[in-house]
Amino acid sequence: MTIALYPGGFDPITNGHLDIVQRAAGLFDEVVIGIYGRQRQLFTVEERLELIREATAACPNVSAAGFEGLVVNYADVVGAQVLVRGIRAVTGFETEFDMALMNKKIAPHLESVFLMSGHEHLFISASRIRELAALRHPVDDLVPPNVAQALEQKFGPPERGGASAGG
Repeated sequence: MTIALYPGGFDPITNGHLDIVQRAAGLFDEVVIGIYGRQRQLFTVEERLELIREATAACPNVSAAGFEGLVVNYADVVGAQVLVRGIRAVTGFETEFDMALMNKKIAPHLESVFLMSGHEHLFISASRIRELAALRHPVDDLVPPNVAQALEQKFGPPERGGASAGG
């Protein structure tokens, strides 16, 4: 049985993240979404766990949990043999490649698998979603419905009108 760990902040989980999760769920027996427990996030780890669990409810081989410390150590805790990472752009590849090499040095038994983001999700990032939601721009086509609702609770309803992104 192959267990894959998909680590990240997921603050919040986006449709791009879900695309990677769903594709990984088709490749591996089990996918664990590992949520970094960093400070200064929009959503607490508990809130992110709930949002992810609801958004991935249709994927029976996907689970989620929060963690702190090194990803490779958490991979050992959950019994993962694979680290899954999503790549959106060439600049992201450079960062991911460097991280994968360090992970391989620390934990040679772990393999890194990179899944290219679907073209329709290339521009989506959690930081951009937070920014748009804070400015009350609609993001419901970029995140799962439960996340759009949670963002609306944090920032208020989107202003549906003629304003364009970026001013």
